[in-house]
Amino acid sequence: MRLQEARRLLLSETADAAEAAFQLGYDSPSRYSREYARMFGLPPIADMKRLRARVTGGRWNPQI
Repeated sequence: MRLQEARRLLLSETADAAEAAFQLGYDSPSRYSREYARMFGLPPIADMKRLRARVTGGRWNPQI
């Protein structure tokens, strides 16, 4: 549930990845990033770029 909430925070652009991690009780941004990637398949920043590209109809480039 924490990771779902983190994703929501990131999508709403009210927090960056590190802020979301600390707001949700993670003591380490790297631990949060690893757990996030395990759950969603990509680290937080790459996942946000992919999701935003879907919303805007743009193409996602994982190299960006």
